[in-house]
Amino acid sequence: MSNYKNLPAPTPEGGLNRYLQEIRKFPMLEPEQEYMLAKRWVDHQDTEAAHQLVTSHLRLAAKIAMGYRGYGLPQAEVISEANVGLMQAVKRFDPEKGFRLATYAMWWIRASIQEYILRSWSLVKLGTTSAQKKLFFNLRKAKARIGALEEGDLRPENVKRIANDLNVTEDEVISMNRRMSGGDASLNATISADGDSSMQWQDWLEDEDADQAADYEKRDELETRREMLAEAMKVLNDRERDILTQRRLSDKTITLEDLSTQYGVSRERIRQIEVRAFEKLQKRMQELAAEKGLLEPA
Repeated sequence: MSNYKNLPAPTPEGGLNRYLQEIRKFPMLEPEQEYMLAKRWVDHQDTEAAHQLVTSHLRLAAKIAMGYRGYGLPQAEVISEANVGLMQAVKRFDPEKGFRLATYAMWWIRASIQEYILRSWSLVKLGTTSAQKKLFFNLRKAKARIGALEEGDLRPENVKRIANDLNVTEDEVISMNRRMSGGDASLNATISADGDSSMQWQDWLEDEDADQAADYEKRDELETRREMLAEAMKVLNDRERDILTQRRLSDKTITLEDLSTQYGVSRERIRQIEVRAFEKLQKRMQELAAEKGLLEPA
């Protein structure tokens, strides 16, 4: 992916408008074009194809990045992080899944930006859990819902309710509230914006274009599903696990013919083992999901 170093990059010197004008020169792709380019990348590691996929979606990355302009970070750097997420999406995109790259890339772009915000902003201790990150992005909204936006410490009953709502400890709520109400830079400090002296710095934080909480919940769900998959795989014997992994869970799947040679059985026998293993895995996944309350037991 050496062509990525040739991407246009937003810089403070060049100006944001100039960058936005430059990326408009790259054409949008028709579905068939996108599919063929993605196949060239997946099948042949064609870096020129990957480069075209990235450049055709730079406008999408910039648009999403604009939704995070209230976090007090250089917009050029936010866009650069969005582009990093876009490149990761292109690298992992599977055109055979049946959806467009833009749909897949949005998640990667937002995740990359949010991680950058959490790394960069001095107000935030880098959370060790997604729940702590969710608390950072949602504390003010949680306070507003219960009418507790006053400055200073929260009342004990409000601390308990917010902790329960956001699945964090009461100490974490108290600590984050104090940091966001004072400390490095007060988010409750009044600023002047278009003559409105009543506006506070924290009023600029809300991102109308992206739901950070939902994104982190999706990431939690993805991690939960990965853990469930690892647990469910235990119901398979070694041969079933190996065949299913090579056929459905690997980045590069292997053919029935190759597996039949490897195991010394017919292609049809390999297919039967694959189908049976998948059914066993699916059943166990459903059982685990029911145990975790993710769906109603059958």
